[in-house]
Amino acid sequence: MSTTRLSLVNAAKGVGCLVIVIHHLAVYGPMSEVIGAQYPKLIEALIIYGKLAVQMFFVFGGYFVAAQMAPRAAPTAVVASALIWKRYKRLITPFVFAVTLAALITALVRPWFIHDSLSAAPTFGQLLAHVFLLYDLIGLEALSAGVWYVAIDFQLFALTAGFTALCWRMPASLQRVYPLVIIALAAFSLWVLNRNDALEAYAPFFFGYYGLGVLAYWTAHTRLGRYGLALIALLGVVALWLEFRKAVATATITALLLALADLRGRLEHWGDHPALNWLGERSYSIFLIHYGICIGINALWSLWFPTGLWINAAGIVVAVGLSLAAGALLYRLVETRNNALGLNIQTGILVTAVALTLVLERSA
Repeated sequence: MSTTRLSLVNAAKGVGCLVIVIHHLAVYGPMSEVIGAQYPKLIEALIIYGKLAVQMFFVFGGYFVAAQMAPRAAPTAVVASALIWKRYKRLITPFVFAVTLAALITALVRPWFIHDSLSAAPTFGQLLAHVFLLYDLIGLEALSAGVWYVAIDFQLFALTAGFTALCWRMPASLQRVYPLVIIALAAFSLWVLNRNDALEAYAPFFFGYYGLGVLAYWTAHTRLGRYGLALIALLGVVALWLEFRKAVATATITALLLALADLRGRLEHWGDHPALNWLGERSYSIFLIHYGICIGINALWSLWFPTGLWINAAGIVVAVGLSLAAGALLYRLVETRNNALGLNIQTGILVTAVALTLVLERSA
């Protein structure tokens, strides 16, 4: 199922990625610190609420994995290893370019930009851990903001693909419990695991959001029908009754709206605007690359314009605009090219950037 055909999802992804860019500009100063000195409530709201957009992406991920692996609420004949490898390549190719750019920009500005938003100088082993999406699992610092999402998204996809393939190989009588297990796992995640922040590096912590997305798809495409809306609401309301969490509320509302729009046949039409379609198609690349761009603009602005409300607000606008432009370039040259990692100029640039980053950090 194409995300470009589902205009509402595409539009939400585009707006969501833009919100996350602005959220990280609020979190990582110093431009936001200058603005926050006069408008602290604004920066505080962007920090607290901006990150909630990520929960939408988990719900959308569950929706599309249901369409791919279990469209009738039953496991299909998936080859887990092939699907996992395809997903990994799709995620990791633009990821390594964006993380390398962030590390290189950090190395370039470190000598004269002293700020706690900068990550520590990376080691080769740390860069390698990013290639295999293991940084959080083995306790290494991430080299770019928001990349934890990529690792969790891959874990969720891999676990769902493996579980679906396993269930498909079971007798037909046992395959019938597949949707019940998915619902039970989502409930356990929302009601128990998601309340323990120590588990944030692991996929089960977030499976509740993913499961809500799966239920949103089944609501509109199986006999579950409108009962699915009640089930989504039940899972969310119980979770919020046990402990109110903004992220859970966001995911529940997203899943309900997604299921309702799908039931009414509006996913292909709502939000169908060229600008939103453009933004949504490039949302992953923009999400990946914006941190390095934001660090670079913050560093330059701290040197050129250390004070001044409006000039720092203009710096935020510049950082957002350059993030969109850099994301569009990453999308065109890397994300949409099957051979972006191979014997070509893109790989040559990547290797050179890695080497230059390590040399700069060692000499600093």
